[in-house]
Amino acid sequence: MPDDLIVRRETHVPAPPAAVFALLTDPEQILRWMGTEAQLDPQPGGLYLVNVTGARFARGAFREVVPVHRLSYSFGWDGSEAVPPGSSLVEIDLIEQPDGTLLKMTHTGLPNAEQCAGHAEGWGHYLGRLAVAAAGRDPGPDPFYGRTG
Repeated sequence: MPDDLIVRRETHVPAPPAAVFALLTDPEQILRWMGTEAQLDPQPGGLYLVNVTGARFARGAFREVVPVHRLSYSFGWDGSEAVPPGSSLVEIDLIEQPDGTLLKMTHTGLPNAEQCAGHAEGWGHYLGRLAVAAAGRDPGPDPFYGRTG
């Protein structure tokens, strides 16, 4: 897999790993920073379904769930030919630090540079909102609300 088709993000989150893990796996908590509705069953084979923008559903299945340390799930978009449901892989590691958690995210299996750029923008946006929510603040209305692409 070409290295330029991998999206990598590292974000410092001012909360312990358990709190960050809950923000990633609890259907009510994920909505504090991303999406308008969510169905999450964080166990291997369990459903990952989030209406990210109010107009676009991300769908996949959890592959690996190590509470408070690691998640991986297949990922794609309902109705997308470029990145259909389950066609890519998101891996997230949570590393405890004295002042919070280092979140390391890798997104692989995207088909081209255009999709990588779009997903890199999306991950940067949403991981920033996650860090705000983890700090106990309201990230405010999502400027990506209503996006279909």
